[in-house]
Amino acid sequence: MKISLFSNIVNVSRAFLKKSIHTTTIEMSKPKLIVFDLDMTMWPFHVDCMVDPPFRKNRDGKIYDNYNKHIKPFPDVPNILEQLHSEGYKLGAASRTTCTDEAKQLVKLLDWEKYFHYKEIYPGCKVAHFKRFHEDSGIAYRDMLFFDDEYRNIADISKLGVTCIYTENGMSFPELTNGFKQFNDNQTKQSSTKRS
Repeated sequence: MKISLFSNIVNVSRAFLKKSIHTTTIEMSKPKLIVFDLDMTMWPFHVDCMVDPPFRKNRDGKIYDNYNKHIKPFPDVPNILEQLHSEGYKLGAASRTTCTDEAKQLVKLLDWEKYFHYKEIYPGCKVAHFKRFHEDSGIAYRDMLFFDDEYRNIADISKLGVTCIYTENGMSFPELTNGFKQFNDNQTKQSSTKRS
């Protein structure tokens, strides 16, 4: 039986709050947009220098580059995307790669286009990518959650008010859970600040 990621986080939080006998439900904030970097976050390589496009998908469904190197994402990523999509989350991809067409081709071959409501894939500071997400979606920065493997992107985007998670070893379910917890903590702090 599939358990919602959000429900799992709520259950973990309840276990820590058993001191209060009056606690029956815990309201946790959910992000309205979850954005993922691509290179070294969703897949374990840089499209512009560690693999050799163009890519192709064989009859067995496996993807290879020009030198027959098997191309695949980090192990948890397909299930993460499927589960978030099935739970109704809006998802985005933000990449500053110089190999724009190749990254888009790989997203298509991996059959990820069905998951991403928003895609900003082009070189430059990721602040520009997030300004487009905000303009196109109408979602406030504070309601976004972002995963990336580069500190410079984390630093730039966190200044906008986005909850940012550094994914040193790529995207995984533990990283996703950490992101949900951090997002909720940030929302709680912001609410407390407004009340005081």
